[in-house]
Amino acid sequence: MESQVSHTVGAATPPLLEETIGALLERTAGKHAEHEALVDCASGRRWTYGELDRAVNGIALGLLRRGIAKGDRVGLWGTNVPEWTLVQLATAKIGAILVNVNPAYRTHELTYALRQSGCRLLIAQTEVKGSSYVEMVDSVRADIPAVEQVVYIGSPDWDVLAATPTDDLGPLRERMSQLAPDDPINIQYTSGTTGFPKGATLSHRNILNNGYFTGEGCGYTSSDRVCIPVPFYHCFGMVMGNLGAITHGATMVIPAASFGPAATLRAVQDERCTSLYGVPTMFIAELGLADFRDYDLSSLRTGIMAGSPCPIEVMKRVITDMGCAAVTICYGMTETSPVSTQTRLDDDITRRTSTVGVVHPHVEIKVVDPESGTTVPRGTTGEFCTRGYSVMVGYWDDPAKTDEAIDAEGWMHTGDLATMDSDGYVNIVGRSKDMIIRGGENVYPREVEEFLFTHPSVGDVQVIGVPDDKYGEEICAWIRLKDGASETDDSIREFCRGKLAHFKIPRYVQFVDAFPMTVTGKIRKVEMRQVSIERLGLHRAAGSKTA
Repeated sequence: MESQVSHTVGAATPPLLEETIGALLERTAGKHAEHEALVDCASGRRWTYGELDRAVNGIALGLLRRGIAKGDRVGLWGTNVPEWTLVQLATAKIGAILVNVNPAYRTHELTYALRQSGCRLLIAQTEVKGSSYVEMVDSVRADIPAVEQVVYIGSPDWDVLAATPTDDLGPLRERMSQLAPDDPINIQYTSGTTGFPKGATLSHRNILNNGYFTGEGCGYTSSDRVCIPVPFYHCFGMVMGNLGAITHGATMVIPAASFGPAATLRAVQDERCTSLYGVPTMFIAELGLADFRDYDLSSLRTGIMAGSPCPIEVMKRVITDMGCAAVTICYGMTETSPVSTQTRLDDDITRRTSTVGVVHPHVEIKVVDPESGTTVPRGTTGEFCTRGYSVMVGYWDDPAKTDEAIDAEGWMHTGDLATMDSDGYVNIVGRSKDMIIRGGENVYPREVEEFLFTHPSVGDVQVIGVPDDKYGEEICAWIRLKDGASETDDSIREFCRGKLAHFKIPRYVQFVDAFPMTVTGKIRKVEMRQVSIERLGLHRAAGSKTA
């Protein structure tokens, strides 16, 4: 019988992988040498596992020749190109710490990430979407003295690095013998809503196992082909995607350097992908294509929707219209490598559309009262906390912030509000800072969003709280209508009457074409609130103090 408090521990089997990423790659390449490992749809390039391991060895030896030591930081700035995956694996083989640089970063953010992490080498594309990375790097070189070398993908320097002879693997073998699973191997900067980003530092053990268990959750074998349109610089792409595939000998398929719904569905069709990843906005864009029905998606079996709350109606369409019957939902955060919970392949439709699943193997989770820290009863809302192998090493060079996030008992406090049902299934109801308190009533945006998604004209919706003199906060819905649909503020509110409690009905409705978001598809609700205050003239209320 399950505990009556919101606390549960994951299975102890299968055992954790106690090896480095490089050792795992070699083990997979030995077992599946002739099996296709990596496909880049844009360029048509393909690697078997044997070829992939040899290419990684060349880059690893090239990095050693450039003097990169164990623990040195190597920045990687670019989109989903196959070189990203090669560098990810090569740095892991030599024990260098890969610093993921967001492709959307500009000079200020680039300088911060490279300085804060102390990067010695930066590997970058020359340009992305018309932005010259070369010019940006040149403009900040004086501000990043730690960066001794810059190698641009596709340049002569890159060609030399990538073509390093592999006839003598002795130096690489010597370096690999010095590495341990608990060594830090990756720094990912998390975009906080205030202050500078924090560098979540992850080990081989963190991300190798998380990729493995996420793949296990999808039932992967070497016959699976995983379509990865989510960014490599983020855990979704490099851990759940790349490492999820490599730990099972499955094939990584890159549909395009940057997300495009048509390119993604074309990759699924042409490469006969069995699994498709995406944040909800990606799936919405794919389902919304005018020629969606023309794509042959019959190969799809599973996949992952994650990154932000998954609208129930969208999830249902992924299952029915895409034929992705065993799609799973994952929940997590960069600081936890990232996945803590995942729905099961045999879960019924309700659980796969209304929860984020159950605890992962070798992970422990609980829901606590944010004020007292006491574990709350099942069914009660509180803050989601997790601990286990997946919790990060810490924030790079920031012990104070690390201690704020991870308590003395090893629990990572996520800041997400959740409930746990009697069977251990978790539902994320929002961020603690996103909860709306209207006249003393707690309103969770997710609940209102899910309801508005059932409106036949609504293509996408996000709900936020905006300041109000009388109630402290009022509810504001940003709605993107389906093509050809026409609605008014009043018609939306009328749809809600009698179905939602009066205090949950949006006072303000704004019709928009898009939402402000990060490149990983996370909605920037802080920005939405600021824009709404401007548009609605709520400056006076915004200046009011509320208890």
